[in-house]
Amino acid sequence: MSLSDDQVRRLARLARIAIRPEESAAVLEQLNRVLGLVEEMRRVDTSGVEPMAHAQDMVQRLRADAVTEPDRRELYQSVAPAMEGGLYLVPKVIE
Repeated sequence: MSLSDDQVRRLARLARIAIRPEESAAVLEQLNRVLGLVEEMRRVDTSGVEPMAHAQDMVQRLRADAVTEPDRRELYQSVAPAMEGGLYLVPKVIE
């Protein structure tokens, strides 16, 4: 599939891209090269290829979900200026 100069100008207008007339030929050539690459990829037979979620077939090692730090809640809350029911109390900033 090849684009014409009119189609390139229309695409540029739809994409809100300003293309000067002297740039039109270069843009046309670049777009036609991209479309040619897409056509080339469409010709490749991928009927026996299984889709994959990632380019590298790797599995991430996960650590056990276990508590590794001691509970220091009481220590941290002991220095708080105001506490109620295990929650920090702060001044109201929105009326």
